[in-house]
Amino acid sequence: MGKLTDKAVLAAKAQDKDYKIFDGDGLFLLVRPSGSRLWRLKYRFNSKEKLLALGAYPLVTLKDARERTFEARKRLDQGFDPSEDRKEAKIERESSPVGKGETVELIAREWFKKFSTQWSATHASKIGRRLERDLYPHLGKSEIADVRPAVLLAVLRRVEARGAIETAHRLLNNCGQVWRYAVATGRAERDITSDLKGALPPVQSKHLGAITAPVGIGSLLRAIEEYRGSDVVRLALQLAPHVFLRPNELRQG
Repeated sequence: MGKLTDKAVLAAKAQDKDYKIFDGDGLFLLVRPSGSRLWRLKYRFNSKEKLLALGAYPLVTLKDARERTFEARKRLDQGFDPSEDRKEAKIERESSPVGKGETVELIAREWFKKFSTQWSATHASKIGRRLERDLYPHLGKSEIADVRPAVLLAVLRRVEARGAIETAHRLLNNCGQVWRYAVATGRAERDITSDLKGALPPVQSKHLGAITAPVGIGSLLRAIEEYRGSDVVRLALQLAPHVFLRPNELRQG
């Protein structure tokens, strides 16, 4: 067990200059003036000091960083340089035909066309507008196999920044469906949205206002009785207090 705690990592604030908080076994957290917190592993290979990037907090937690440190140390014990492993993996990934020429927008539109016929017109319209407004302008032309979780998170943060937290969550869910479709059809290697679990703040549910005081209920019932509009609407209003149905349930029942 290292020296750091989750609480200490969370409390690490930006200063005027870079600074490091060490955990042990070469692992440390680099805190930048911008506020970014980056995991780094310092090690020696062939008598040379080297540095390995392990990801950014909070996408990479303290537990994740320690696990990556353990894997890197294991490779060192086997006589391999973990930095070279990283370079070889990148070369292999870039030379792989998986996902080449397959953009986010192309895959998303294909997914939408295939499954939207099973949805209601309203549901399909909402998803289509969400992708058109919040995904395609920022990631549409990116090859789906090359998109990294942090890049997708930045797109979601744009939605979050305008106060649309629930929309950001819905967009993340739609992206998960698109990425899983891409994996299933051989255009991506994995669903990157699984890495973003917990990255967005939870949606604060708001309950609709309700009249609970007897005086208020009495006023409402008198207002219903005095309604002189459509007979159908008047009857529905009179029936509503007796059955406690939602308006759409009452209308379609």
